[in-house]
Amino acid sequence: MADVVQYRLERMVDELDDLERRGIFTRTEIAEIVKQRRKFEYRLKRPSPLKEDFIAYIDYEVKLDELRQLRRKAVAYESKKRKKKSVSDYAGVARIVEIYRLATMRYKGDINLWFRYLEFCKQKRHGRMKKALAQAIRFHPKVAGVWIYAASWEFDRNLNVTAARALMLNGLRVCSNSEDLWLEYLRMELTYLNKLKARRVALGEGKGSLVRDTKTVEDEQWKDENKELFMSLDEKEGNEKEEDGDEDSNVEDVEDVTEKVDVFREKGSNVLQTIYSGAVEALPSSFELRKRFLEILEATDLAHSDEIRNTILSDLKRDFCKDPEYWNWLARHEMSGCINKEAGLEFANPQMQKAIQVFEEGLQTVTSSSMFEIYIKFLMEAIAQSNGDDDEISPSSNLIEDCISHIITVYQKADETGCLTEELADEYVSLYLKLGKTHEAQKLAEKLCSGKFAGSAKLWLSRVSIEIRSLSGNSTPSKAELQTVFELISNALRKVPISESERLWLMAFKFFAHQRTYLDKLIEMSILSATKSHGSDHVFSLSSTVVKFVLETKGGHSARKIYKRFLALPGPSLVLYKDCIEIETNLISVGDKDGLSNARKLYDSAVASYSQDVELWKNYYLLETKLGTSETANGVYWRARKTLKESADFIV
Repeated sequence: MADVVQYRLERMVDELDDLERRGIFTRTEIAEIVKQRRKFEYRLKRPSPLKEDFIAYIDYEVKLDELRQLRRKAVAYESKKRKKKSVSDYAGVARIVEIYRLATMRYKGDINLWFRYLEFCKQKRHGRMKKALAQAIRFHPKVAGVWIYAASWEFDRNLNVTAARALMLNGLRVCSNSEDLWLEYLRMELTYLNKLKARRVALGEGKGSLVRDTKTVEDEQWKDENKELFMSLDEKEGNEKEEDGDEDSNVEDVEDVTEKVDVFREKGSNVLQTIYSGAVEALPSSFELRKRFLEILEATDLAHSDEIRNTILSDLKRDFCKDPEYWNWLARHEMSGCINKEAGLEFANPQMQKAIQVFEEGLQTVTSSSMFEIYIKFLMEAIAQSNGDDDEISPSSNLIEDCISHIITVYQKADETGCLTEELADEYVSLYLKLGKTHEAQKLAEKLCSGKFAGSAKLWLSRVSIEIRSLSGNSTPSKAELQTVFELISNALRKVPISESERLWLMAFKFFAHQRTYLDKLIEMSILSATKSHGSDHVFSLSSTVVKFVLETKGGHSARKIYKRFLALPGPSLVLYKDCIEIETNLISVGDKDGLSNARKLYDSAVASYSQDVELWKNYYLLETKLGTSETANGVYWRARKTLKESADFIV
């Protein structure tokens, strides 16, 4: 290994002598360079060199070469003489390329490393680029990006359209399922045609471009108003020819130019249709591919564009009419940006009406919840963009009011067809609340909660919050109103599963925090619910929530009485044990005499039920070390080691 490293270092002698002779590096700096290179070379000659070793060596050489270039320019500026390039000007890049070659041969499967290699060769315009591309394609024929990169290099750098087309076609044979490859092939062919057309224009044999003109209406209007600032080249040429008396030949030339322009537009149209047919045949289920083909078509000016567009749209409808995303895309495509904050929502706008017709047709074809969700989301976004406010909906004009009434009609249709989901139903109620129609929202929530959404936590929460909001005007609700709210909450808590009722319980405790009678009833209800759930851990621990609330409102001693009732139930949760232990620890800190004994009892009960919880044993041990004796601490420690079976996790 040492002989190989020494041989490679000796081959650098000419380069290093040249650097010293030209005054780019001093002898001390060259000695440091040799030291660093020897270190990197030894790393590469290990039995199993790491990829990081190659990358570090490459980074060092790249920075060194950049420093060499700066020093070379400084020396040339001082001497004011232009020196010829010598061996040191080429050796750095050659060495980096060689390291890249070794790295890619060692890690053939690392595609990112290959792309770094290719990018470096491309940047330095190195002659090994073609060979590196061939090797990358050989080792990664299934990676579409490699074919695209190779074709791009041939097309842009080598200006070899034939080679680029051959690479693209070979790539499509191997990676026929790549959307990017099909689209890049189409872009390459259209770009080539556009270059040919631009060449004709430069030679005076044609005019225009395959790129569609994207000028806005305002630009066209300004140009019309300032015609005197512009001079038409066609008019100038026409005037000159009129002066020469060649009017007939001018007409013939214009007709000839038109024919030549049409040839390129026809070729572009044929290319797009051919590639589109092949792509659809290879990827018949790709909706995104056809959308991107349509985007390219609309960005170019080709012959028969409208016919091709209608063909793509009809194919999309035929193959994806059962997909709600298709109808969503088609409706937004029809809008073409007719909504803006300045002009507001034009509900009667033909484009808006066309989009609504698309959604209505989609509902007839696909009557599903997702279709209604997309439809309503589209209408809500239209109103939000018009108002410039996502939270508040204010019918500031008759047009927006028409749109809101249409949204309510869509919600009603979803309810009638049985496609109203819990999420949609909650948004339906929220819409009435945003409009300030509290009475309608209350009626709707009551209807939904008594129907198919009787167990929906969201809708019950909305209904209860609406009921409480209606009482917020009164500083002191009457007994009848309190009884009504309590009965409503009780009904909700009975119907909603305990795993989803956390927010309902919190709302109930918060509302009745100062009503002792109803608060005690709620606590009894929570104990009964915890008993029915067999003490199992849900998404949230009801017993723990109740204990925390009592602790905040009534203090630690009242919380102690409540948690003892919960602990008497079968299978108390670990969360409850931890909260109870925290309560007792806090009571110890304020001088409670029974706190330590209660905490020990809680820990003993907890480790009996959850004996493999390492964190629980650690906390128990820490409690004894702080507040107990060495004997009790050692007892807990050995119990933990015995129970956890010498677990390595139990480290204190």
